[in-house]
Amino acid sequence: MSFFIGRDRQARRAYGFDEIALVPGDLTINPDEVDTRLSIGPINLEIPFLASAMDGVVDVAFAIAMGKQGGLGVLNLDGVNTRYENPREVLNQIAQASPEEATGLVQEIYQKPVKKELIAKRVSEIKAAKVSCAVSTIPQNADEYGLIAQEAGCDLFVVQSTVTTVRHQAKKYTPFNIGAFCKKMKIPVVVGNCVTYTVASELMDIGVSGLLIGVGPGAACTTRGVLGLGVPQVTATVDCAAARDYYYKRTGRYVPIITDGGMSSGGDICKAIACGADGVMVGSAFARSKEAPGQGFHWGMATPHQNLPRGTRIQVGITGSLEEILYGPSRLDDGSQNLVGALRTCMGSLGASNIREMQSAEIIIAPAIRTEGKIFQRTQRIGMGK
Repeated sequence: MSFFIGRDRQARRAYGFDEIALVPGDLTINPDEVDTRLSIGPINLEIPFLASAMDGVVDVAFAIAMGKQGGLGVLNLDGVNTRYENPREVLNQIAQASPEEATGLVQEIYQKPVKKELIAKRVSEIKAAKVSCAVSTIPQNADEYGLIAQEAGCDLFVVQSTVTTVRHQAKKYTPFNIGAFCKKMKIPVVVGNCVTYTVASELMDIGVSGLLIGVGPGAACTTRGVLGLGVPQVTATVDCAAARDYYYKRTGRYVPIITDGGMSSGGDICKAIACGADGVMVGSAFARSKEAPGQGFHWGMATPHQNLPRGTRIQVGITGSLEEILYGPSRLDDGSQNLVGALRTCMGSLGASNIREMQSAEIIIAPAIRTEGKIFQRTQRIGMGK
């Protein structure tokens, strides 16, 4: 439904995670017996969690740890891990910088060119641990980096930009041909980010293996403030899931969609999947792990942009191990740990035995869901009142 926001100008209402709730099912299931698997092409994950391709979240060690926990860590090929032989030294500088110095320092650090030999080296280091390897780059570098990563043994290639479309006009350069790239790659290609039914449909039509959904919702992203762009993640996920379902009905090929960003708790992740996501890509929650390379700090991929940074370095702190964040035991009361346990428990309460069934859960508009009856939590700033 659209509303008039002024004379002859209509706008559609969109919804975010805090505005909806999931209705318990008529049947309940033992949480230990639900199926949380996610498949992207030939890659099968035990849990539907991807760690964001951000330098404060994923390095080689974290990608290995994430893989051994059943998820997938995506390494940023445009970041410090492929620019520096010893990225830890550089990450220490970023972690120690003052808030006033952080953005300028990140911009300076990312001016050093990518060393192509380090792309193959990082992929090989991840594969040596016998886990799946996923890497990400911007469209401008995809043709070159994709072949290097694929030859080194990479299992999944992600092409990611702030806004991705099939139809891109430019006179000063040749636009990246996503369809041609997908055809020449022998490994699955996941593309993002998008938020609309039409763009999701067009990207599926040209052969992508998966889609990332979300423009500007990440904790360290400032795109929505800098550019005014974005669609709240509930509406974006529902719209793109509708495109996926129609595409599957039309072609018989299932393309998973992955809600990327804006989820700070297990409840948000559960809502994303109930809205139609097959999996989630999470940054800040994993940046808080002991294994994360950011040492309690987190910054967006567009933070280093020389002319118009669309990210900032934020302090998220270190709250526990990756295992605790994924599987518990939870030591915090805000839903930021034991994310897999939260997902399993929610699925059981909804009566959903797998992810596809969870996507059919009843959803209600419930703006009071976070405040109703929570006066003591809010006044004491604990639990849901933080």
